[in-house]
Amino acid sequence: MDTEQPSQQAQTKSEFEREPVPKSALLGFKSFIGMYAGEHCAGTELMLGPLFVAAGVGVFDLIIGLLLGNALAVLSWMFMCAPIAMRSRLTLYFQLEKICGRKLVILYNLANGVMFCFLAGAMVTVSATALGVWFKFKMPGLNDLYPNSVGWVVAVAIAGGLIAIVAAYGYQTVAKFANIAAPWMVLVFLAFGFVGLRQFIEATGTEIGSLGDLWHLAKTQIWKGGPPQEGQVKFTFWHVLFFAWFCNMAMHIGMSDLSVFRFARKSWYGVASGAGMYVGHFMAWISASILYAYQLHLNPTDTDVLPGPLAYRAAGLVGLLCVIIAGWTTANPTIYRAGLAFQALSPKSSRFKVTLITGAIATIAGMFPAIAMKLLGFVALYGLVLMPMGAVIFVDFWLIRKFGMQSYYAELSEKTFNWAAGLAWFITLAIAWVLVKFAGVQIFFVSLPGWFVAAILYIVLSKFYQKKLRPEAPQ
Repeated sequence: MDTEQPSQQAQTKSEFEREPVPKSALLGFKSFIGMYAGEHCAGTELMLGPLFVAAGVGVFDLIIGLLLGNALAVLSWMFMCAPIAMRSRLTLYFQLEKICGRKLVILYNLANGVMFCFLAGAMVTVSATALGVWFKFKMPGLNDLYPNSVGWVVAVAIAGGLIAIVAAYGYQTVAKFANIAAPWMVLVFLAFGFVGLRQFIEATGTEIGSLGDLWHLAKTQIWKGGPPQEGQVKFTFWHVLFFAWFCNMAMHIGMSDLSVFRFARKSWYGVASGAGMYVGHFMAWISASILYAYQLHLNPTDTDVLPGPLAYRAAGLVGLLCVIIAGWTTANPTIYRAGLAFQALSPKSSRFKVTLITGAIATIAGMFPAIAMKLLGFVALYGLVLMPMGAVIFVDFWLIRKFGMQSYYAELSEKTFNWAAGLAWFITLAIAWVLVKFAGVQIFFVSLPGWFVAAILYIVLSKFYQKKLRPEAPQ
């Protein structure tokens, strides 16, 4: 007997955008395992894994940094995002509207939608690199900023157009496509790792008789810890740890996944995110980086990070199909989410048309390889931009009443723009920009102190901004 069926049926009738999710629509643990495993083992992994090698990371720094950083990410979902989601049962956007007001949420949606467009563009780039293997047009290099061939522009346009059409047909179409492809992609990523290792062993004549032999091969041939490729930042243990922790900062500490875990029966379901972190952000990153390291082993001057050729060398046509589908399954939900964010700016507009326009923007972004080639930095920026609002939600839910103030202030005061929340967001980003631009702090390291800055600013500014209200704050 399928115990999930009633809940899923209830969910399809309504997404509960402006009300708490009822008990009849709650989902079990397995639903979240599948979702996270599928979403985080996708197109981005084919770019991020090689970029670690391009950043000159060492084997110890990569393996241990990923183990610990991903653990911190899982704990962030478990103890920061999921408990609030389970208690409020509200979407991120409705909860923000209660705290910040309608106009500030529209501004947040605009920032969110733009970031989603660029991220989707990077995934269109991934899919287009597979088409380059088939049609043999010139593809961009590691440090290229602009399109470098007509064939590249046409390939991105075709891939992006198809992805946008699927996304425009709605979430059920997107989810059905991803659920079919996800299990197969996980197996192909695993195969990439084993094939890459076998190629290294054969090319170097190494005999592997123990884990020590394997570690020596990885240390001397794959993740050698040397200088980074030109234009790349040198990665250390701390870079890897903070990147693994914060590459999904917008989702856990930034609270975007309130919309996901509001369907969870228990807050400990946040541990399901580990399926994505250790399948996608550990196994898949390592597998993809092995393929790129082997490319450099064959030709040290071939520094291009192109998932299509990498996958084709390892698995032939199956590898190319995996690249196309991996980019597709990531870009589809990303364009869908961006379309919803933009639709909030004009609620009467057709979601289908808005999503198509969003897909067109993402496709144009995908033509510029700078986004994909600088994906490590872009992902860090994405989390940083949305992080302050996560701090605002956390403080408003757990702490604000302890300081004698009201939570959900915008709803209670009927204000459309909570300046305490807005200024906490703007000032935090301004401080982060100053640290990166003038103090020389790398972007990977400003988000953690930035969260505390945003939290403190929201408390202090709320003291000045809030006025006494008649009703008690909702519990």
